Amino acid sequence: MIRQLDTDLEISSIPLVDLATQSRQIKEDVLRRMSDVIDSARYILGQEVQEFEEQFAAYCGVDHCVGLANGTDALHMALRALDVGEGDEVITAGNSFAATAFAIAYSGAQAVFVDIDPVDFNIDPNRIEAAITPRTKAIIPVHLYGQPAQMAAIREIADRHGLKIIEDAAQAHGAESNGQRCGSFGDIGCFSFYPGKNLGAFGDAGAAVTNDPELADRLRLLRNYGQKVKNRHDCLGYNCRMDTLQACVLLSKMQHIEDWTNSRRQVAAWYGEALAGTDLQLPVERDDARHVYHLYVVRHPQRDAIIESLAAKKIFCGVHYPHPLATATPFQDAKTFPEGLPVCTSAASAILSLPMYPEMTQQHVSMVAKALVDFGC
Repeated sequence: MIRQLDTDLEISSIPLVDLATQSRQIKEDVLRRMSDVIDSARYILGQEVQEFEEQFAAYCGVDHCVGLANGTDALHMALRALDVGEGDEVITAGNSFAATAFAIAYSGAQAVFVDIDPVDFNIDPNRIEAAITPRTKAIIPVHLYGQPAQMAAIREIADRHGLKIIEDAAQAHGAESNGQRCGSFGDIGCFSFYPGKNLGAFGDAGAAVTNDPELADRLRLLRNYGQKVKNRHDCLGYNCRMDTLQACVLLSKMQHIEDWTNSRRQVAAWYGEALAGTDLQLPVERDDARHVYHLYVVRHPQRDAIIESLAAKKIFCGVHYPHPLATATPFQDAKTFPEGLPVCTSAASAILSLPMYPEMTQQHVSMVAKALVDFGC
């Protein structure tokens, strides 16, 4: 589904994401599925949840998927399933969304932040070992913006030190490294289906995937009050199940995820061609990676002025994310490696997310590129 330049299309504005256009494509199918749920009253853990879990597990190349209420719960339940808790430390990247660090805190463990690779914006494997202590229990690599972290190197470090790996794949549905899907490298992979994600619900939803049947069973217990049998509580559980109505949306979208991913990659290619002569630092797709471009993030020292200039032309950008996690109030006492996270800090002041969604045409990209060139990039 590649959209060519349409010179007759009148474009009044370009949002950062366009959920409404995508939703119209699947509306009838979603409503049909939801109608079946309403008629049957299968609102909680209905058959559609199981159907989605089976499809998404196959998509990720794993044996098990457990549908959850959101991506934060996926990370939190993964930590609980692996018995991470009070007194433990969990290493993660310093530039993720707050949910990554919040989930660690919810488990009772301490987040330890490691700086990033300046090229792919993911955790720098060369910095990880300096952060490992006898209290370290797990590593949470984040596949930021849709580019896989360097999992072979991270896996080698984790295996050598006896550490668990929980992948934060909230932005990496279908991303690959050497042909292997994100979510399948670690002990557990965690996904968010927040509406703006590459695979998004019509509200909150998430999932954890694994090849370990015991971990899958543990996750199912944790999501549903510790129950395998109703009113028999085998462990301290939570209420973080995926709603059946959200599973309906995700089942509809699973039919399109690969087409939408290919469209995102085409938009990224158009950006690369259109912006090649500018002084923007463009994203780099590693040779081993299939980047799925949840976000198209560039760097420029005049980031804030660019956002203002493009907004005046009704082209809307974003910043993901404006502050390293260690600067947030709950984590100001956290350990950082190296101290102060210099690469994260430098990037946070310059990164800029350009409009990116599968329905963008080459004309949209040309308009964004022209606005950037007119600014002086």
